Amino acid sequence: MKPNKLDQLSSEITTEDIAAQVASWIVRLSEDLTSTDRAALQIEFEQWQQTDSRRAEIAHKMLSLIGQAEQLRKTTPLSSARVAIEASLTRSRKFSRTRKLGVTLMLVILLVMPIWLALQFYPVTYLLADIRTTNGEWHIQTLTDDSILTISSASAVNSRFDAAVRNLELVQGEIMIDVAHDSVRPFQVETRHGRIRALGTRFIVSLNEQTTTLTMLESQALIDISGVNSQRTSDIGTELILTAGQRVQFSNRWIGDIKAVDIREIEDAWKFRHLVVENQPLSQVLEILSSYHPGVIRYDSRELSNMKVSAVLPLDNTNKALYLLTRNFPIRTRSYTPWLIMVEAIDPIENHLTSSYQLNQLP
Repeated sequence: MKPNKLDQLSSEITTEDIAAQVASWIVRLSEDLTSTDRAALQIEFEQWQQTDSRRAEIAHKMLSLIGQAEQLRKTTPLSSARVAIEASLTRSRKFSRTRKLGVTLMLVILLVMPIWLALQFYPVTYLLADIRTTNGEWHIQTLTDDSILTISSASAVNSRFDAAVRNLELVQGEIMIDVAHDSVRPFQVETRHGRIRALGTRFIVSLNEQTTTLTMLESQALIDISGVNSQRTSDIGTELILTAGQRVQFSNRWIGDIKAVDIREIEDAWKFRHLVVENQPLSQVLEILSSYHPGVIRYDSRELSNMKVSAVLPLDNTNKALYLLTRNFPIRTRSYTPWLIMVEAIDPIENHLTSSYQLNQLP
């Protein structure tokens, strides 16, 4: 689609929208053009960027990413890349798992796949995020205000701190925040569904396509969905204060019911990297495990939706987690490659009779 030079950038246009427009320009500039046409198109692209600072910033990030990829592609033979990938998969466990996954992901993206394919396979907002983790990677970072940010697997965050506010944007995944005290600048976490303003210290924010989940570990936080074109479909309204030991899900249209949680259990889960679920559909559990697995886990959600799970599962060993599930559920796994695992019901016809299974202890 040809980028429109005359389109007006409003405050409602998202990062995804701008990134898609930049990608369209890049595709056009990559086509087989005469030198004259390419120069004219390049001028149009630069003029388009000058109309808004966000356009220029995102274009710069995407072009830098492509430039790094192309430079690495030119200086590293494909055969060497394959050797490096194999080595990263077979090296002993003394080599950091986080670094191994990061190296493998970058090699696959930058050397094996064309950059345009990488931009389609991975969300642009994830690739452009200030801080991001790969599948299976955890990251702890002290922010400039001394707040401590813990980022779970396959997550991405943008950080915008200034003299007036401390703001994090959760692009995808899950984070835990230990907020440092600052009487002048409020601390906020934004998602596509709304804004969370810290009134205390520690909390967890999880994001998926449909909802955001806030879990309070200490003190309080205020949820506000009024600024994201919400339609009031909840009795609670568009704002809610959550206190320690409580959890709630919300979208840009509603705020759900408050549920009590075991703070100690959640803290242990993060400390030891365990997944704790209670009466949750197996398909949702597999969706979470897939974000920690260094590959792809495929399954039929409808086939498994009637199976409910109450379990404690290891997140740093997804193969073990899948094994525990197969021992306690009428399911089996098929490994086609180290990167692809299929999960299926043993007898799909009879699975409608399945209600719930308990797997409360790790062996």
